[in-house]
Amino acid sequence: MADGPLPYDVDYLFWVGCAGAIDDRGKKVTKAVAQLLHMADVDFAVLGSGETCSGDPARRMGNEFLFQQLAQENIETLNGVFEGRVPGTRTIVATCPHCFNSLGREYPQLGAEFEVIHHTQLLGRLVEEGRLTPVTPVDRKVTYHDPCFLGRHNKVYTPPREILGAVEGLDTQEMHRCKDRGFCCGAGGARMWMEERIGKRINVERTEEALELDPDIISTACPYCITMLSDAVTSKQQEGKAGEHVEVLDVSQILLRSMVPVGAAVGAPGAESGPAVGTKADDVAGTGSAATEHGAPS
Repeated sequence: MADGPLPYDVDYLFWVGCAGAIDDRGKKVTKAVAQLLHMADVDFAVLGSGETCSGDPARRMGNEFLFQQLAQENIETLNGVFEGRVPGTRTIVATCPHCFNSLGREYPQLGAEFEVIHHTQLLGRLVEEGRLTPVTPVDRKVTYHDPCFLGRHNKVYTPPREILGAVEGLDTQEMHRCKDRGFCCGAGGARMWMEERIGKRINVERTEEALELDPDIISTACPYCITMLSDAVTSKQQEGKAGEHVEVLDVSQILLRSMVPVGAAVGAPGAESGPAVGTKADDVAGTGSAATEHGAPS
C-alpha cells in the first residue's frame, strides 16, 4: 500500500476504483487482476484508504462542481505518490474504463500528468511477452461486450480480444453491434442509478443481443457492464429465457481461469468443479458456474 512516494522498484499504481473496492462482483475482478500481476512478477501498489471516487459518475450526471472537487483531491494525492518521478514512470493501471477515462483524459484538463492504462492493455502485454501463459483450456463459447468508455471513447478494442484469443478452447463470437458500432449497456449514461419506466431497459436490450449467440460466457472489461449485464442475465434466467449456466465475467477472470493447470490442487482458482463451485465469495476466477468443469484429467 502506498504510504508517501512510491519506491522506484514499483512499476504501477493500481487504481482500484469504487466498484473494485465495494461491489462484490467488482472485488472479484480486483482480486483476479492482482493475482495475475503477482503471477507475472509485476510490482504494484495501491492507495488503500487514500483513494476516493474518480468523480466520473458526478460529471456524467451533471454535477461538475463535485467532479472537479474530487479530481483536485485525487490529483494532489497522486502527485504525492509520484513525487520525484519523471514522465513515463508515473503509470496508473485501472480496471474501470470510467476511471481510466477520467484519470487519463479528463484529469489533464486540471493539470494532471499521468500515464493511465487499462488492465486489459497491461495483461495483454504480459501475455505477449510470455510473462503470463495460459495453460488450461476453457472450452466455452464466449461473446465479448465492448465497454463504451474503453471502446468508443478510447478506441481500446484489440487487447481484450487478444487475451481471449490466447486462451485455448474458447469459441469467441462477435455480436452484430461491436467495436466502434458497439451498443451501450446503460451505465455509461448513468442508467445504473435510474429507473427506466418507458420502453425496454437498455441492459436487457444488450443482453438479448448477446444471448442470441447462445453463449456460455458474456465477457466484458468494466464493472459497470458486469453489473448491468449480470442483472439482465439473472432476470432472463428467472424468466426461463437464459440457461442457468450462462455467466458474466471480466476478461481477467477468464485469463486467470486458464492459468491453472488441469489437475491442480483442490482449492486453486480454476481447479474446482461441481454445482456448488462459484457460490463462494473467494471464487475470483468465476470457476463456479454450472458451465465450468475443471478438474483432474481422466
